[in-house]
Amino acid sequence: MMNTPRTLKNLITKNDKKAHLRIWVFSIFIFTIISILDRTTLNVNLGFNPHLFALLSACVNSMVAILLIVALIKVKQKKYVQHRNIMLLTMVFSVFFLIFYIAHHLFAGETKFGDINHDGILSIDEKQLAGNLRYFYYIIISTHILLAGIVMPFVLYSTYRALIGEFDKHKKLVRFTFPIWLYVAISGVIVYILISPYYHSP
Repeated sequence: MMNTPRTLKNLITKNDKKAHLRIWVFSIFIFTIISILDRTTLNVNLGFNPHLFALLSACVNSMVAILLIVALIKVKQKKYVQHRNIMLLTMVFSVFFLIFYIAHHLFAGETKFGDINHDGILSIDEKQLAGNLRYFYYIIISTHILLAGIVMPFVLYSTYRALIGEFDKHKKLVRFTFPIWLYVAISGVIVYILISPYYHSP
């Protein structure tokens, strides 16, 4: 038997109507939750530093980036079963990322880049100390957030097309989706490295 994507067994039954509804409802729901969390903080003593969730998010993003690259290598090698399994694992890691990301915003609140005294206001001295790195941070986090919101439904559509065996459509989608998803994962780690020095202990 030829080693082609079409030798893979479909894991789900095609139903575009349900898929469209579920993908967009889920994407809008997550976007809404994250938007609300930007204005919401729960003052709860967890017994540990809530910024641990940010560290876990960064670790997960690192794993997602690595898995994406490994999955690309596997598909180039025509090892389609391994590629599929790695990508499914990547989706699982992405779910954990969402959980840690939401938990961090919910329990730790917002941290401003350069806010050394943690008063939520950037003084002139703090801005000067942060220097031009502050603008680099704003560029990275802005593109990270924007592209993360854009790429989510395309990731889900790409996954759906692969699971129902529509590999031509899957391939067309991932040409656009893959580099953006990879950038989002890597930039997420960079954001953590840049902002974590300004996290304060509870």
